[in-house]
Amino acid sequence: MNYEWLALAAALLWAVSSLISVTPSRHLGAFAYSRWRMACVTVMLSSMAWFNGGWATMQWDYASIMMLSGVIGIFIGDTALFACFNRIGPRRGGLLFACHAVFSALLGIWLFGETLEGWKLVGSVAVFTGVAIAILFGQRPSNERQQHWEGNHGSLVFAIVLGLTAALCQSLGAIIAKPVMQTAVDPIAASAVRMASALSAHSLLRLSGAQIARPLQSINWRILRQVALNGLLAMAIGMTLILYALRDGDVGMVALLSSTSPIMILPLLWLHTRQRPPAAAWLGAIIAVLGTMMIVTH
Repeated sequence: MNYEWLALAAALLWAVSSLISVTPSRHLGAFAYSRWRMACVTVMLSSMAWFNGGWATMQWDYASIMMLSGVIGIFIGDTALFACFNRIGPRRGGLLFACHAVFSALLGIWLFGETLEGWKLVGSVAVFTGVAIAILFGQRPSNERQQHWEGNHGSLVFAIVLGLTAALCQSLGAIIAKPVMQTAVDPIAASAVRMASALSAHSLLRLSGAQIARPLQSINWRILRQVALNGLLAMAIGMTLILYALRDGDVGMVALLSSTSPIMILPLLWLHTRQRPPAAAWLGAIIAVLGTMMIVTH
């Protein structure tokens, strides 16, 4: 499978998982939710790497780089993202997080000499424009059910800062991981190291007694199942697909295609809120899809 399709598959998984995350994240709080999710995913990925022999490909030099990538991209980035979702919902939070495509493209051009030209450049502009239109104009007047998913819960300015922080950390995490993923290291083992390092950072914060790391409510089996399912889709599979995509694709292009998650969220939100997104949102989705087709076919 080409790296473009891997990135798009990850975007779909992130779209589904972002909706699953709303209830358990608000139940536990962003830090406790991220900690439980990372614990589940670390066990999943470590077991997978052990079964497929991936640990044999991991060297200390690779591991140290992936640990740094995990602390920045997952510990800081993911926690900021879910704190953002808790405040303004997955649709508007998705717009802010989609900025990681711009950050990644600029960093890729600066650090790796990557280029965007021809139809890929046209497609890239179309994708980002479509995503922005779909999210900016993707909300109808809210009803009670939609208010749960889309309403403001806290400071809007702080939510914007959290969303942009998550986007920047996601970009930096991918940039740091890129050189390692161009070696023979197993992406599942690499992903397990990233996750374990983020979990370690979360655990140290919890052991420090910091108030922010304490759960808002106690976890139960229903919430744990949702956390584990989200972790399986978004991290165990989704982020591993991204690492596979980084082997062959430019950082900016992989980030751009994976930023289509907000487009994929539209029909899912329609099912959850029973409110059809307005015409402008679908126009943005069409523009993004056309742009994606340009990128994949050229």
